[in-house]
Amino acid sequence: MAAAATMAAAARELVLRAGTSDMEEEEGPLAGGAGLQESLQLGELDITSDEFILDEVDVHIQANLEDELVKEALKTGVDLRHYSKQVELELQQIEQKSIRDYIQESENIASLHNQITACDAVLERMEQMLGAFQSDLSSISSEIRTLQEQSGAMNIRLRNRQAVRGKLGELVDGLVVPSALVTAILEAPVTEPRFLEQLQELDAKAAAVREQEARGTAACADVRGVLDRLRVKAVMKIREFILQKIYSFRKPMTNYQIPQTALLKYRFFYQFLLGNERATAKEIRDEYVETLSKIYLSYYRSYLGRLMKVQYEEVAEKDDLMGVEDTAKKDILPSLRSRNTIFTLGTRGSVISPTELEAPILVPHTAQRGEQRYPFEALFRSQHYALLDNSCREYLFICEFFVVSGPAAHDLFHAVMGRTLSMTLKHLESYLADCYDAIAVFLCIHIVLRFRNIAAKRDVPALDRYWEQVLALLWPRFELILEMNVQSVRSTDPQRLGGLDTRPHYITRRYAEFSSALVSINQTIPNERTMQLLGQLQVEVENFVLRVAAEFSSRKEQLVFLINNYDMMLGVLMERAADDSKEVESFQQLLNARTQEFIEELLSPPFGGLVAFVKEAEALIERGQAERLRGEEARVTQLIRGFGSSWKSSVESLSQDVMRSFTNFRNGTSIIQGALTQLIQVYHRFHRVLSQPQLRALPARAELINIHHLMVELKKHKPNF
Repeated sequence: MAAAATMAAAARELVLRAGTSDMEEEEGPLAGGAGLQESLQLGELDITSDEFILDEVDVHIQANLEDELVKEALKTGVDLRHYSKQVELELQQIEQKSIRDYIQESENIASLHNQITACDAVLERMEQMLGAFQSDLSSISSEIRTLQEQSGAMNIRLRNRQAVRGKLGELVDGLVVPSALVTAILEAPVTEPRFLEQLQELDAKAAAVREQEARGTAACADVRGVLDRLRVKAVMKIREFILQKIYSFRKPMTNYQIPQTALLKYRFFYQFLLGNERATAKEIRDEYVETLSKIYLSYYRSYLGRLMKVQYEEVAEKDDLMGVEDTAKKDILPSLRSRNTIFTLGTRGSVISPTELEAPILVPHTAQRGEQRYPFEALFRSQHYALLDNSCREYLFICEFFVVSGPAAHDLFHAVMGRTLSMTLKHLESYLADCYDAIAVFLCIHIVLRFRNIAAKRDVPALDRYWEQVLALLWPRFELILEMNVQSVRSTDPQRLGGLDTRPHYITRRYAEFSSALVSINQTIPNERTMQLLGQLQVEVENFVLRVAAEFSSRKEQLVFLINNYDMMLGVLMERAADDSKEVESFQQLLNARTQEFIEELLSPPFGGLVAFVKEAEALIERGQAERLRGEEARVTQLIRGFGSSWKSSVESLSQDVMRSFTNFRNGTSIIQGALTQLIQVYHRFHRVLSQPQLRALPARAELINIHHLMVELKKHKPNF
């Protein structure tokens, strides 16, 4: 219907506009003016200016022409006036039809109106009910907030009452002295568990009373007297018990470690005295320090005295130095039970092995019965392992029983062990004053270094100062003994050593054994100062070997002496020192140089002419003067025939000479092999020289020995060892 009405209005407007246009064309301006006046009377236009009227009309016409219905009507050629009337007629019919439909549904509409009215009444009543319910909820919410506030206040009062009750309960419990506590303190022996339990309770109550007294609590006066009497009684019983335990240490042949360990179960006794009776606690501590310091001093003095009786009967003296002449008296070595070796390590190094280092201590009377003797380092190890073990146990006991730590524990430990440590240091200082056994002193140094590490692992720092004092005694003595040996080698005059031969000298053997011993020990915990001192000693020994070698008249004997000594020192060092050590490398270089020189010296008498000619000829060829070889035919012929007739006997004589000259057959074998190898190389070079054009036509070349044949024959002369 709305669309139809729109179409009708649009049609009417178009008809009106069309009619107006026709009238303007037929009647002229007057007719047009009458039409416009009629339109203004109808209320369709309200214009005061002609230009504005025309513009508006054009816009309106253009807008209506864009309407789809108008476009459709114009396309079909319909007369818009008739079409407008038709549309108005259809609208009237539709309106009448709508009125009839409304009349037919009037009853339903009336019923619907009544229902809507009833619903409005119901909704109104519900609104009134909800309003009343909302008012009730508002009052209930207010009551809930009031109850919540009352509940919070009651909860606060409850917590306050509980806190007060707890405080009062603690106060009452702390002040009340139960009968079980009184009975246990007065009647129970201190060794019973209930005495310890009630003593802890008494300590807690005494602390509580002191705290409350500081706050001004008047009720403390009611129990102060009872607690004081119980405290005095407990202190008396504890003092008597601990002093008896301490006095039991003094009994002869008593293992003090057993009662000492038992005291740890009652360490709370001393804590109780420390908190309630400091004078008694100090008395007990002083008595413990006095007793244990005397026991340790007596024990170690006796043990040390008996321990030194099982030392080797003969020890190193000030004349037992490396460069001192080896007289007949010193050649006769006593048995190992009574004398320790001075320059040889042997099995002495086992004292610093992990198994031997913490082995049980030596028992002197058992060793005496078995007539066993030990070097000083073994006695030193046993003495200081006992000292380490007992000191660690003592330090831990002091920290736990006397409730001390840090500097306080350190001071208390030294109060107990100070006299013993001082006695041990004095004894060591006295012994070292006459000690000339560098290996023993060096082993003692490494024992101390290892024991210091063990003490650190056990978390016992109390012995750190003692270890430093011991090392301060050992290091200077060790350096002094090494310097004495260095000086003895430096001042040795080879001419005073008597008859000399090319075998290894006893001084170099001493050095080799001594140096390898110190190097092998030093490898475990390296020390640069030791290596410096050994370097000085090595320089002096090398100079000594050269001085002795100079005493021989021939260079060959000098080289044999040098090679024998270098080889011996290198062999001994390689048994203990690492292959890349400075000592091994140094002697290896010296040995190689002297060996090469000896080989050349060895080949010179039988084959010197051949070697000299080869060197001269190669030099001429290298300088481009090979033509000068043409004048050497006679010399070459003599060399060829001389070598062919005498090389076998010369090689045999050479081999026998080498084997007689060197004490180490393996070294002699390697020298023979080196000499034969060099001989083959020289003869091969001789062949190459003779292949030059200047000597190629020499008739004597036919007498040359084939290189392969020579190698096969020389191989027969290589000794096998």
